[in-house]
Amino acid sequence: MAWSKRGMIVGSTVLLSAAVATTGAGLHLSKSWAGLRESPKELVDEVWQVVDYEYVDGTFNGVDWRAVRREYLGKNYASQEAAYEAAREMLKKLDDPYTRFMDPEQFKTMQIDTSGELTGVGIQIAEDEKTKQITVISPIEGSPASEAGIRSKDVIIKIDDKSTKGMDVNQAVSLIRGPENSQVTITVKRGDQELPFNLTRTKIEIHPVRFSVKPSPAGPVGYIRLVQFSANAAPEMEAAIKALDKQNVAGYILDLRSNPGGLLFASAEIARMFLDQGTIVSTVDRQGVSDQMKAKGNSLTNKPLVVLIDGGSASASEILAGALQDNNRAELVGTKTFGKGLVQSVQRLGDGSGMAVTIAKYFTPSGRDINKKGIEPNVEVKLTEEQLKSLTREQIGSEADLQFTKALSILDQKIAAAQKSAQASP
Repeated sequence: MAWSKRGMIVGSTVLLSAAVATTGAGLHLSKSWAGLRESPKELVDEVWQVVDYEYVDGTFNGVDWRAVRREYLGKNYASQEAAYEAAREMLKKLDDPYTRFMDPEQFKTMQIDTSGELTGVGIQIAEDEKTKQITVISPIEGSPASEAGIRSKDVIIKIDDKSTKGMDVNQAVSLIRGPENSQVTITVKRGDQELPFNLTRTKIEIHPVRFSVKPSPAGPVGYIRLVQFSANAAPEMEAAIKALDKQNVAGYILDLRSNPGGLLFASAEIARMFLDQGTIVSTVDRQGVSDQMKAKGNSLTNKPLVVLIDGGSASASEILAGALQDNNRAELVGTKTFGKGLVQSVQRLGDGSGMAVTIAKYFTPSGRDINKKGIEPNVEVKLTEEQLKSLTREQIGSEADLQFTKALSILDQKIAAAQKSAQASP
């Protein structure tokens, strides 16, 4: 598959403060509809053709997609807004929450700000495929949503005074986002509880990587927390590994907990920093064409590695975790990941609106389809509700973090085994 490097996303989320870059791929309107260019119908046809050309399922999930075209292009639209509504109706027929239309304002919230400064509440959401409820994938670390205590798997039932029943992701995004310093109340259902969170929208400076040296019985180890696979995730990860290597760390803990995903190529580039050889991920499009991303023999470190995961680790996080696990490069510690094995392309449309369309499935190196299944850790460490609630941002990656302490214990064993093996070698 000839894919644009910046345009492929595997995040299961809508970022309410920003999202992914466009593919930049041109759309080719059929000659029979070339005369629609000045009409709202052009937008409807453009959306239809993107799906017709790129959608992962050639049966369109059992929908007669050509009949859909005849139905919607047989109508007249008095405005672009009417065309937008028609586009949403068309895509809803696919019953795919990840294939969605965005009007120009909504599309702006889906664009990566290259400065790394975002405006919003810092929450990532998706429509649950089974329940159709608006569900939190993960709050962005350090954001208003994170600081207030919103968690992965929380179900958003109300935004200010409006129920989210029957609401799609784009409508939820429109209600949650807003000007800096304005207020929004998000009510979530968590188990049997209904919890309101009063949030202030703000500018959020996101650096996807933070790192530090941690003491351990086996010597100093490098702790790297990766919170998002954005455009600058790979260069920041490279800088972190090199900085820690200069401090002679004996091994690494890579923390992917609550990382909702992002750019496909960012996950592959980071995998190559830890893997010297082997497959990273396989993708299969609707023609059954398989494309593999592989390590290139230029890893930055071969020191022992443990990876932390949880239910908020999704898509690009799962690609990275699956690659390291299947290639026996790292042990995974924590709880089962989110379970999204689909790839989207984000397209900018002619009038400044946009859409995300599912274009491929991905599989781990061993051929696992993790969609709706997730990746199981090698060592499961569950945290109770009380432990999750009491764990502050500052305590993540500390002795108060039980998943981290277990990962550190396992890493110590791996370091000791590596040192013993090195001493036994002639």
